[in-house]
Amino acid sequence: MKQFEKAFYKKISFDRDIAESKNILLNKICDQNILVIGGAGTIGSSYIKQILKHKPSKITVVDINENGLTELTRDLRSSNLLDYSPEYITYPVNLLSDTFDKIFNSDTWQVVANFSAHKHVRSEKDKISVEALIKNNVYGAIKLLNLCELNPPKYFFSVSTDKAANPVNIMGASKSLMEKLILSKKDYFRVSTARFANVAFSNGSLLDGFIYRLNKKQPLSCPDDIKRFFVTPEQSGQICLLATFLGESGNIFFPKLDFHNDQIYFKEIALDFLKENGYQPVLVHSEKEAKEFNFDNNPKKYPIYFFKTDTSGEKIYEEFYTEEEDYEINTYDSLGFINTPEIKISFEDIQADFESVFNNPNSQKSDIVTVIKKYVPDFMHIETGKHLDQKM
Repeated sequence: MKQFEKAFYKKISFDRDIAESKNILLNKICDQNILVIGGAGTIGSSYIKQILKHKPSKITVVDINENGLTELTRDLRSSNLLDYSPEYITYPVNLLSDTFDKIFNSDTWQVVANFSAHKHVRSEKDKISVEALIKNNVYGAIKLLNLCELNPPKYFFSVSTDKAANPVNIMGASKSLMEKLILSKKDYFRVSTARFANVAFSNGSLLDGFIYRLNKKQPLSCPDDIKRFFVTPEQSGQICLLATFLGESGNIFFPKLDFHNDQIYFKEIALDFLKENGYQPVLVHSEKEAKEFNFDNNPKKYPIYFFKTDTSGEKIYEEFYTEEEDYEINTYDSLGFINTPEIKISFEDIQADFESVFNNPNSQKSDIVTVIKKYVPDFMHIETGKHLDQKM
């Protein structure tokens, strides 16, 4: 989808900031030991490719997706990024496992970057699915920060999301809580994070799903009332690269995309996607009608079903910051950042509060929301009783 991705490049470019930071990046990465958690995903793998351009001496990649690590390695070995022969190793290991502790404690890391997360609103279904999300996004951050406090890196980065600003879904609220956890350590070692846009055609995304549907001759469907910011996979790695090393400890970075002009409706992307692939979109009025479409009799036409958003945790638009936050947009060409206050927060209290709900057989998803609101007061959860797994 490289040709189609070019449309997203027009919105923003990080090339100038990368060029102006060339020497800074080289000095901070060259000959250093790098640990990347969640490195097999779209953003993590893009970050690794950016890091390797600056020649670290060692890069260790951890991810629970063994197949993803295999493809990452094939991709890197098939390029010239590993030709200078750094020490490179991958581990298909869960961050929350005891085995990860052995990996972390096996060396001293100058850079620790975390991309391990539940990233989809789709993960919000019931108490069990939300427990898994919280343990990955919140417990994972707590564990990693505790390890880093014992063996501090020079730079710690963990990716966030635009959904952490004025969150309405549990995923975004969990990332907002993750930000607070990270910021509570900003005086102990250098920490940073980044809120950014949807990554176009990233693994598991709606746009990635369009490719699968097309290959399987299955209808397309998407909301017609939701718009989002987008960056390309390469740009996602560039944002995280810059956010790791620029600015001050505790900065939350975001791309300088315009709220009014740079968000794109999924509907527009879907129609352009079909037209670029040589199809005339046929608007249908239900999932049933979409699935009954006769592809054999209409080889150049393609069914697409648009619907109004009615699922839990969905916001019509996204935003990178709130007016209450101390944000700065003039320092860099392509990035803004938030100057964050001092945060005192008890990791032990957070885990105890969640565990009391997780271990109570009579508790509900709403009880987990209540715990989150205790630590993320601006969390205004949208609950409709429906979730994305109930749609095509």
